[in-house]
Amino acid sequence: MLCIRSNTLDPAFNLATEEFLLDNKADECFYLYINRPSIIVGRHQNSLAEINVDYVKKNNIDVVRRLSGGGAVFHDPGNLNFSFIMNKERNNTEGFKKYTRPILDVLISLGLDAKFEGRNDLTIDGKKFSGNAKCLYNDKILQHGTLLFSSKLPDLSNALKVNPLKFQDKAVKSVRSRVTNISEHLKQPITLARFENLIFDHVRSLYPDSEIYNLSDADIAAINKLVEDKYGTWDWNFGSSPQYNFQKGIKTNGGFIEINLEVQKGRIEKAKIFGDFFNSRDINELENFLNGMPHDPQHIKEKLNSIQLDHYLENVSVEHFMEGLF
Repeated sequence: MLCIRSNTLDPAFNLATEEFLLDNKADECFYLYINRPSIIVGRHQNSLAEINVDYVKKNNIDVVRRLSGGGAVFHDPGNLNFSFIMNKERNNTEGFKKYTRPILDVLISLGLDAKFEGRNDLTIDGKKFSGNAKCLYNDKILQHGTLLFSSKLPDLSNALKVNPLKFQDKAVKSVRSRVTNISEHLKQPITLARFENLIFDHVRSLYPDSEIYNLSDADIAAINKLVEDKYGTWDWNFGSSPQYNFQKGIKTNGGFIEINLEVQKGRIEKAKIFGDFFNSRDINELENFLNGMPHDPQHIKEKLNSIQLDHYLENVSVEHFMEGLF
């Protein structure tokens, strides 16, 4: 087994590394990484429906889609992430318990009453500190999980707070649970770095053939290419979202506006705008202008700034209209 630790906080690079290891290493792998503030959405989720767009934009939070299913999770430098990449033929009957057991071993050794509960969660006193997900890929199994150690829980709550009435789709929805940080339950405080070392060393002790592996320059170049082509792109992180309908009403200086969007593969297929606003040009022109655009704030704002929006929505600024689109 190759045991690897990341030296970057870039979530796109770290998720691309998981795919690279799945696709390019014959050895089984264990990978530990920490990300800067980011939301990691499940493979089958509608990304926009899982995030608080305004908060995410204001705080420069990355949104990256992962290979595995399940719900969206918030990462920050107080959250440790672990991945097991194993051969399918050897582990095809194994569930989440096998690869969360090493984590529980370490926590129990620290005096915590940590448990595996439900389908894929680890808890302390009934509060979740770890969510886990998995996928099959090229005859291998990827199972990975989060470990909330000293995360900023208010940031987690705010980043994932979204109005469910805005979206109608069949995408997988995240289930919010009461969460806690591991550090809050330790009798003797330790640093996240120390906690990471304990996990890394314990996993190595469980696999006698394990060796510490550092990514080579060729590995890093290939991973960066995967970031450029996939994990750092709008098409993967948002355009891969399932079909959905979006609806939102806003009050503006020009009156009430209701916006309805039908979105397919992240692009607006049909826009309809209703309200008690005044206009000097046919609102259908604005609707047609929006059709075909990515449902992406930066792209839409840039396009709207190229037209005279007040011809269609009198006394409505681009910034205010944008509030109704997300």
